[in-house]
Amino acid sequence: MPDSAVSTRNITKFYGEVEALRDLSLEFPRGQLTSLLGPSGCGKTTLLKIIAGLLEPTSGEVEVDGKTVTGPGPDRAFVFQDFALLPWATVLRNVAFGLEMRGVGKTEREDRAAAYIKQVGLGGFENAYPHELSGGMRQRVGLARALAVDSDVLLMDEPFSAVDEQTRRKFQEDLLALVQNENKTFIFVTHSIEEAVYVSDQIAILLPRPSRVHEIIRPSINRDSATNIRRDPEYLDIVDEIWDSLRTYVE
Repeated sequence: MPDSAVSTRNITKFYGEVEALRDLSLEFPRGQLTSLLGPSGCGKTTLLKIIAGLLEPTSGEVEVDGKTVTGPGPDRAFVFQDFALLPWATVLRNVAFGLEMRGVGKTEREDRAAAYIKQVGLGGFENAYPHELSGGMRQRVGLARALAVDSDVLLMDEPFSAVDEQTRRKFQEDLLALVQNENKTFIFVTHSIEEAVYVSDQIAILLPRPSRVHEIIRPSINRDSATNIRRDPEYLDIVDEIWDSLRTYVE
């Protein structure tokens, strides 16, 4: 297994008297995509926010490249489920916003933003505003913004849940290409078994709260052609295996 870019060590998190996470340890391999999968309310987003430095664990620690996380940092970028775009700013300004906050000069940040806008398929929409875009296009803006800041770790909280099935499938294909080409570490929260198996190098199955790691699965699927993955017997077998593992926890 490749070395780990991110490590969570014995993470426990309480919200008041409710224990969301219990003694949770995970390794996230460098340059790969790990999905966090489990029943609703099992703490997937809580764990993601702790890794991002947006929440503090009750106990335990997170390390990124061997350094303990004490808050948000430039080594991690977050792609939110609800897009979190600036409604008054153009696509170009939204994508460049993280770079602007880091003090990158106007010409450089706009050039980098424009390159990622094109990469996510929004070339020609640089001057559009969020209200002029579809949900799928707004999510692409959020993804481009996260990529533009060039963080080593991308944290993605159900980024495709608000789009239609056709757009979701295209996003999944695009994500596979990004993982291959960007050489970043992706941590991806999803409720979809099929999506997790499709996009992941590693799947961490979490149990209902207090959440613990139930199982780690590393699909050995031929990813030479994204369009053939769903017909791969290995893909179908892993989807069934995960469903059998989780069905007990579905009410």
